[in-house]
Amino acid sequence: MFGKRGNEGFGKAGVTSPVVPPPMPAAQPIAAERPVAAVLAEPVVAPARPQPAAPPARRRAARDEDYYDTKSQVFSALIDTIDLSQLSKLDTESAREEIRDIVNDIITIKNFAMSIAEQEELLDDICNDVLGYGPLEPLLARDDIADIMVNGAGQTFIEVGGKVQESEVRFRDNAQLLSICQRIVSQVGRRVDESSPICDARLPDGSRVNVIAPPLAIDGTALTIRKFKKDKLTLEQLVRFGSITPEGAVLLQIIGRVRCNIVISGGTGSGKTTLLNCLTRYIDTDERVITCEDSAELQLQQPHVVRLETRPPNIEGEGEITMRDLIKNCLRMRPERIIVGEVRGPEVFDLLQAMNTGHDGSMGTIHANTPRECLSRMESMIAMGGYTLPAKTVREIIAGSIDVIIQASRLRDGSRRITHITEVVGMEGDVVITQDLMRYEIDGEDANGRIIGRHVSTGIGRPHFWDRARYFNEDKRLAATLDAMEKN
Repeated sequence: MFGKRGNEGFGKAGVTSPVVPPPMPAAQPIAAERPVAAVLAEPVVAPARPQPAAPPARRRAARDEDYYDTKSQVFSALIDTIDLSQLSKLDTESAREEIRDIVNDIITIKNFAMSIAEQEELLDDICNDVLGYGPLEPLLARDDIADIMVNGAGQTFIEVGGKVQESEVRFRDNAQLLSICQRIVSQVGRRVDESSPICDARLPDGSRVNVIAPPLAIDGTALTIRKFKKDKLTLEQLVRFGSITPEGAVLLQIIGRVRCNIVISGGTGSGKTTLLNCLTRYIDTDERVITCEDSAELQLQQPHVVRLETRPPNIEGEGEITMRDLIKNCLRMRPERIIVGEVRGPEVFDLLQAMNTGHDGSMGTIHANTPRECLSRMESMIAMGGYTLPAKTVREIIAGSIDVIIQASRLRDGSRRITHITEVVGMEGDVVITQDLMRYEIDGEDANGRIIGRHVSTGIGRPHFWDRARYFNEDKRLAATLDAMEKN
């Protein structure tokens, strides 16, 4: 079945295009939401950092040059032997078995001195090179890794449990690394090469990918992957991790349920997208939701969702579709809620206009370190768009559009906390007035360097969105929770 039929699209240095794409992950069932009363009834325990899942039992030893030389010889012989056109017709598992059989024959014929364990590692590596993402496959299979950072072919770092550590994974050379990056971005219709060296893309499971190639990356292609967990986090899990208290989780559920306009603020890796996914679980199933993202990673559970994604310019510099274009267009699509994955520039003005013109319950994320800084950044972004509105007018638009700012932070011990739930009250003179409903206070750290802190209520008797919440009191669970909060 597999005779030599040429090696179109393949070179001795590595594979430059996928043969069989990796399988799409199976859809996960939507877990039923627990009553908020059940969350409040749980005993409050000291926040504990989630323990990372145990790494694979078989840890790979550091590879030497002999291993990569052997692998290169076997790989070259495989490409000269295999019939790629026939291989592409097989499912992933059958193709993997065919490759393993041929590689075993090559090892036997060439009489390579290898132990059984070394031979198994070589087989796995070559199958991953041909069918998957090469050396990245073992890291992508681990659910305890949050980020994968490849700094050229010889250096890979991973984040586990909030801490960055070096991995033993390396690539054969920069050509192989760039080939795998091209394979990843080509699946979403994008490209990365010398003429277009920066690219944002995503994996089939929604994980975010950024590639920056030479000549911009001096020491070889830099690849960064923000992995998504297979089991999607919920507010109840954030409570168990200590990111928020049960009462804070109830407050967030109410805010998401009653169509408050929300901005989630935070630094890189603080958990903004995770929190946005958690809040969208409380959107009614009969609402039409439109998402706008640079790379589609939000995973809404509602049945009526339209997902839009920006597009970079082509090789001639034409055809670019920006975030502003998407937001402007989605206003013509009869949205009930607009969800923007990340606001980076002048498109914030279009989002604020949408929030202020009947699209209550819209949400977005922004990079900022505090709620007050979040407001200042939005004002600066509007100015970046060339608008010549007076500063007071801009602040009035911001104050009239946003109801709540939720601040997420990654603390110095690697833990992630929701540090502020802040309500935008209105204007006094030229100043936007806010009030914290809940905040996280740091008391110190323990002997192991872990942050010790607590979430405290600021004592605000009744938030300004209280009447809006009462409007939704047909939900008996929500009404009971509101009554309990009002009495307290």
